[in-house]
Amino acid sequence: QVQLVESGGGLVQTGGSLRLSCAASGRTFSNYAMGWFRQAPGKEREFVAAITWSGGFILYADSVKGRFTISRDNAKNTVYLQMNSLKPEDTAVYYCAAKNSGRNYATRGQSDYDYWGQGTQVTVSS
Repeated sequence: QVQLVESGGGLVQTGGSLRLSCAASGRTFSNYAMGWFRQAPGKEREFVAAITWSGGFILYADSVKGRFTISRDNAKNTVYLQMNSLKPEDTAVYYCAAKNSGRNYATRGQSDYDYWGQGTQVTVSS
């Protein structure tokens, strides 16, 4: 079992930045591929970014490419999402997710992930 706790959400103006953190506990964090997803009001949850357990391969949604950066620190059992140049359409609840995986595995698919955090709200004002 893996427990995931997100933090770092909040209210920010258009063009601002936030860094989300997802702290993991319970199992060997470095064996897990990690992903970030988000769900805006009235919309389906969607993929944002994913990273292999080694950190050597990363995926981004087209909507955040060039603005968001996913990273991880296996020594701290934490994955991060640095969000820059935020837009009102980035407003959503952001979730991290974990997948027990091989070294070079990363996925955009929600159903591929084994564990989910409770989410953190990000609101971008115009």
